[in-house]
Amino acid sequence: MGRYILRRLALMILSLWVIVTATFILMNAVPGGPFTSVKLTPLVQKQLERKYGLDKPKWQQYVTLLKNLCRFDLGLSIRERGRSVNDIIRNTFPTSAVLGIEALVFAVSLGLTLGIIAALHRGKALDYTAIIIAIIGVSVPNFVVASVLQYVVGYKLKLLPIARWESFKHTILPAFSLGLGTLATMTRMMRSSMLEVLSQDYIRTAKAKGLTSAQIVWRHGVRNAILPIVTILGPLIAGITTGTFVIERMFGIPGLGKYFVESIYNRDYPMIMGTTVFYSALLLFMTFLVDIAYGLVDPRIRLARGKGD
Repeated sequence: MGRYILRRLALMILSLWVIVTATFILMNAVPGGPFTSVKLTPLVQKQLERKYGLDKPKWQQYVTLLKNLCRFDLGLSIRERGRSVNDIIRNTFPTSAVLGIEALVFAVSLGLTLGIIAALHRGKALDYTAIIIAIIGVSVPNFVVASVLQYVVGYKLKLLPIARWESFKHTILPAFSLGLGTLATMTRMMRSSMLEVLSQDYIRTAKAKGLTSAQIVWRHGVRNAILPIVTILGPLIAGITTGTFVIERMFGIPGLGKYFVESIYNRDYPMIMGTTVFYSALLLFMTFLVDIAYGLVDPRIRLARGKGD
């Protein structure tokens, strides 16, 4: 197990280096620069380029970037004058994380429940209802769901606030809008996995032994059916906790998604690199945790890793 963890950590570092290198190349391959859209005198532009190290050759910029990343220094934002990328992430990510965690709890709990119910009532009304919910969640974009909820629930019925980020009530609509797609994915995967598990021989053996339906479902069914769900939890957690620009913009949420997208439009190189590295590191770390959790959930994987070590 120890060797496996070390190999995974080494692979994470290598993957992050590839992402940083690819981002640097693509970022500098785009025509223009951070000061292209701003009317500046040549002297002022040269001074700004010198301040942010953009006057140096590309290879020197790349080496400096790697050195700064090793010190966890993401640099100064070009557009957000006087603010470092570290401070911006530190101040805005908790908001995106709260929204993402609420959406994730809602999506995972309800999605798994709907998937189990649909599998246990295959071909019946509950099954069709769960399938319809899953189809809607997959096919309807989250910004459309958000618009409908804002108009119906917020404006017409006045049950919940339309926008802003002040209390728990303000988080319900954006969390639902953000989590509906994940809920649909969870429902579909859990239903398919549960149906496959319920058709296995050991389920029939459990019935023959006289176990109750509840024991069969929870002890043998859900425990084995949930393994594919664990596999996708890492990317889902990383993606949903970082929030989305559209949802944050529609509900006036001061999260990190705004800076992530606007940095591309503004050619804010330190912000582009900083947010990309942060998102990538979070995704890789969550995937690493899921791999470890997968081994804890499934004893067969622990055994295979033990033989490999």
